[in-house]
Amino acid sequence: MNALRHRRRRALVGTLAAAALVLSACASGDDDETSSSGPASEPSLEFVGPNGEKPEGLDALTLSADETEKVEAGQHTAAFVWHTSSEFVSAVEKGATEEFEKLGIDVVSSTQADFDAATQANNVESVMALDPDVVVTIAVDATSAKKAFQPVVDAGKTLVIMTTPPADYEAGKDFVSIVTESLTDAGRANAEILGDALDGKGKVGYLFHDADFWFTNQRDEAFLDWTAFSYPDIEVVAEEGFADESRTEEIATAMLTRNPDIEGIYVSWATAAQGVVSALRNAGRSDVKVVTNDLDATLATDMADEGNVVGMVGNGSLDIGRGLATAAAYDLLGKQAPALVASPPVKVTLDNLTEAWQADYGTEPPAAATK
Repeated sequence: MNALRHRRRRALVGTLAAAALVLSACASGDDDETSSSGPASEPSLEFVGPNGEKPEGLDALTLSADETEKVEAGQHTAAFVWHTSSEFVSAVEKGATEEFEKLGIDVVSSTQADFDAATQANNVESVMALDPDVVVTIAVDATSAKKAFQPVVDAGKTLVIMTTPPADYEAGKDFVSIVTESLTDAGRANAEILGDALDGKGKVGYLFHDADFWFTNQRDEAFLDWTAFSYPDIEVVAEEGFADESRTEEIATAMLTRNPDIEGIYVSWATAAQGVVSALRNAGRSDVKVVTNDLDATLATDMADEGNVVGMVGNGSLDIGRGLATAAAYDLLGKQAPALVASPPVKVTLDNLTEAWQADYGTEPPAAATK
């Protein structure tokens, strides 16, 4: 259904653009110099959270010196209940832990669930036995998390969310705030990296996340919008969805077979892009350029080797962590936090790999990527 939705969406965009051109031509008479082949207006950078929340910037979360002292005096504790382990999660936790330290909040536990909802539910029980004041999490599965995190809500703990809250939970009531990246900015950054790498023209493929997920859906579509607006000579000639990232190699192979003139490919996130890069190598297509979201050591190494990857867009991981910790402090102070806070993404290319990796993850990039 999502693949069909994407096709219908692009058909509608094309229809609206064509109608706009006709109206523009009629309004301008025979003056061809005033006509335009691009979209009528610049795409919006607005997006919404899972419950329609409107984002505010990280600078909306600020604490005075007096407020910081009050939090420190509380001798609070915090725990992380993650969905999985990854370089991204580690960077977010690093940013949050550093901010917690400034606030005098001790981290007493960090768990991860390997994307298993039952494991995460067990982790919640284990963490609650430690009686933390703050729980930082991202739900493995929103539906099952509704029950799993109810003990946290019932105990009156401060619950802050990275990206995915339990189903039917409300900001300001069941949890404090959602902290994530700016999705539309990330889509624009991917469009810019690929557009510049192709010198503004060519044919590209689009591998989007074929699931009803607010985060990836809006980020993927922002790539389409900004590509169409900023690079009218780039044509998206193939669109394929995936729900299982292990299938992207197979999907990319078929896409290349049907569209041998493809020069670039967008993939929804980095581990899914690994399969695409593998397909390109197997096909001997070193000419096809790949962009994706999230920083990944394997893809960074390919980029350093001047392989297929021409850029990645990081989530602003350290800043997301700092935002989570600061939002928790708001609740401890009885202060209303924004329902949704967005961190600006980090655009990473070969030219700025080391400094951008440090900015996003707070560590040196892998040695293989900096040789």
